[in-house]
Amino acid sequence: MSFGFSYIGLIWLAMLLVPNFIWTKNKPKDYEKYAVNENKILLGLERAGEFIVTPVALLFSDFNYKGWNFWAAVLLLSFLCMVLYEIFWVRYFRSEKTMQDFYSSLCGVPVAGATYPVIAFALLGIYGGNILMLIGSVILGVGHIGIHLQHRKEVCGQKKKQKLVIRILKGIGLAVLALIFGTFFFFIAGRNINQLKRASLYMDGVNEQTYVLLNDQEEYVSICGRDVTNPVIISLHGGPGSPTTFVDYLWQDRLTDQYTVIAWDERGCGRSYYRNTKLDPDNVTLSFEQQILDLDALVDYALERFGQEKVIILGHSYGTMLGSRYALSHSEKVSAYIGVGQCVNEEDYYGEFYSYEDALKKAQEKGDDTTKLTAAYEKFKADMSIVNLMNLRALVEPYHPLTYTKGKSTMAALTSPIAGVDDMRWYFLTVASTMGNPRHEQLIRPLEEYMKQFNVLSSGDSYEMPVLLISGTCDWITPYGLVQDYAAALKAPKVEVCPIEGCGHSPQGQVPDEFAEAVKRFLGDL
Repeated sequence: MSFGFSYIGLIWLAMLLVPNFIWTKNKPKDYEKYAVNENKILLGLERAGEFIVTPVALLFSDFNYKGWNFWAAVLLLSFLCMVLYEIFWVRYFRSEKTMQDFYSSLCGVPVAGATYPVIAFALLGIYGGNILMLIGSVILGVGHIGIHLQHRKEVCGQKKKQKLVIRILKGIGLAVLALIFGTFFFFIAGRNINQLKRASLYMDGVNEQTYVLLNDQEEYVSICGRDVTNPVIISLHGGPGSPTTFVDYLWQDRLTDQYTVIAWDERGCGRSYYRNTKLDPDNVTLSFEQQILDLDALVDYALERFGQEKVIILGHSYGTMLGSRYALSHSEKVSAYIGVGQCVNEEDYYGEFYSYEDALKKAQEKGDDTTKLTAAYEKFKADMSIVNLMNLRALVEPYHPLTYTKGKSTMAALTSPIAGVDDMRWYFLTVASTMGNPRHEQLIRPLEEYMKQFNVLSSGDSYEMPVLLISGTCDWITPYGLVQDYAAALKAPKVEVCPIEGCGHSPQGQVPDEFAEAVKRFLGDL
């Protein structure tokens, strides 16, 4: 819901209004006889819908063309409806201009002159993600289409009853369309509500989604905070190559009363990847070392922009590799390090071996057949692909059930106030990798190669800042037991392990309030 002039809205309104002005001089014979009988309630809804749709179409820049992508197809479909609307008028103006001509159908759509523009503006609301346009279109549709259906019935009489099969098929089609529209309506409403909440929350602070030049690439960051003088937390997502920037507002918004939070789509993935596809379509510049350099550039940007001497680094999963190595090598710029789902020993996927061994032991104790489990593990050892990894996890997970099964991440993603097309494109590319599509794995291979050699249990890590390790007690991706071992082995001015009972690998999404309080408590005690 970005305020600003919409040239698309202006074009649509011009296409809507110009034929209507011409129609005032070319009304069908006897139209006024029918107009006096218009239902007052429907007429009121029509006027209310017009009152909403007209200004909204002009005042939100979200309706403007934003490049070719999935949503552009929705805009194109909306434009097609407006073209059909113009065709309807051309046909009418060339006819004898009778009431029958005025209420003839077009492409099987009755009262085409009323229906097509309503559909067009509803689709424009979906394209722009604007609940006000959707509400206005629904109100306009009920009133405007309702009035003209009433007139059509008066003019043409009762239609011949269709066959039962046709009526059933039409009913199913309308139900499917209503379900699709209702789904869009629900999630766009949730998105807009969250946008308005955040606009209010950060009215006196910062709420940006932008691209920052980090060395040789512009990379995507989301920045939020209620007071720009607060300390800065830089949040590093997991994966490797699995940005969660569009959903992490779920827990980050709970920290922004005391901190400014910067979330970043790391080089080679998510919005940062799509921003640089012309420069580096195959991620040839991607490496762990380059991401460290990019992180350093981001830290410098944050320090300069927000007038800080140091930042707090918070990493999740793969982000703990990046965050911990950066904190160790750039201690002069880091005041605290927080690892969530801390990676400890990923050497040849040791964490998966650790998890598998525990699951195998529990299966044997229960007397279960372990043939599939052991076969999946052997297959994964021979070929550590994403598909084999996910197949192994599917067999291991029943022996490691989460005590806390609720979570808010899915709904937060679907109603995200900052999600964009590129977030979804990368997410579906990630999902496709679990089904055998190699593209995602090819793009992030340098990071996976680094990850397979990562083992800090005996590296003697010595931090010059306090360290907090947050772990779900039911996390078997980066096992809680290994996190405890790492905490005992490392050196730091202060080391704290914060177990979150019953949670898995992403406690920040499962219990965001408890997670945020743990972070605040640790940092507040320093």
